[in-house]
Amino acid sequence: MRLEDDSRPETSVVGGEGQQEDSQAADEHRSVTTGRNLPAAIAVGVTLGGLAILTLFTIKATFLLYVGIVVVAGLWELRHALASRDIHLPLVPIVAGGAAMFTLAYWSSGKAVLAATALTAVAVMGWRLPGGAAGYVRDVTAGLFTVAYVPLMAVFVALMVAAPDGARRALIFLVLTVCSDTGGYLAGSLLGKHLMAPAISPKKTWEGLAGSLVLCLAAGAVMMPELLDAHVWQGLVLGVASVAGATLGDLVESMIKRDLEIKDMGHLLPGHGGIMERLDSLLVMAPIVWVLLVVFVPNGHAP
Repeated sequence: MRLEDDSRPETSVVGGEGQQEDSQAADEHRSVTTGRNLPAAIAVGVTLGGLAILTLFTIKATFLLYVGIVVVAGLWELRHALASRDIHLPLVPIVAGGAAMFTLAYWSSGKAVLAATALTAVAVMGWRLPGGAAGYVRDVTAGLFTVAYVPLMAVFVALMVAAPDGARRALIFLVLTVCSDTGGYLAGSLLGKHLMAPAISPKKTWEGLAGSLVLCLAAGAVMMPELLDAHVWQGLVLGVASVAGATLGDLVESMIKRDLEIKDMGHLLPGHGGIMERLDSLLVMAPIVWVLLVVFVPNGHAP
């Protein structure tokens, strides 16, 4: 989830004097605008976050339903994005299998989730058979990638919520995501000059990464002791790991869009782009945060 527009091409910073001048102009432009409708982006972000917190601290099942709807919308966008390159995603078995994986993660066990994941992969391979041999490997490969990239990652959100103190764990996860996005956006917009991965994401800077790190370190150091009775150092480790996961998620989604030669996965959210633009960092962060919380607070905190 990020506010910055990292898919728009920019002038390279490598080259002669003219290119350096263009780079300076791009830096000045980057400090003023990100190419998004900022008020709309803030309004949408607050609405989505408010719904998440409201459902999380009322009835957990409604939070899981909310997450499931968002994930399905993301899968729909990904299907249409892949179709632009003649890749046909077997969406039905992915959605059905993903729903089973997500449900079993909350109400059953890890073995059941593993079985559902394997059966989803089998269903993807079987569903594509009537389409003929042409493009079979391509489409099935895309389907298996999608299963691992979206529903399997989302399973760890359900696992977080399933804990006795699941609402607090999920809240830490959501706040760290917001801190990573906000810190990166503010520092990148105001100070960003040194591009981190120009071949992948021409709007992502090292300064933005530093901003994400500062806010996530602060949030982790405060929330872990306050919400889960953990140590400050554990919160700091969680903050660093969260920034690493969020950054990787951003870069992976940017690489997918570059490969597909599209700017956004969709246009459902004003000021943001598509649902997948909001899910990219969340999906990669989820297993990282879950694992660290299990290691640091294995017995849970009394609700």
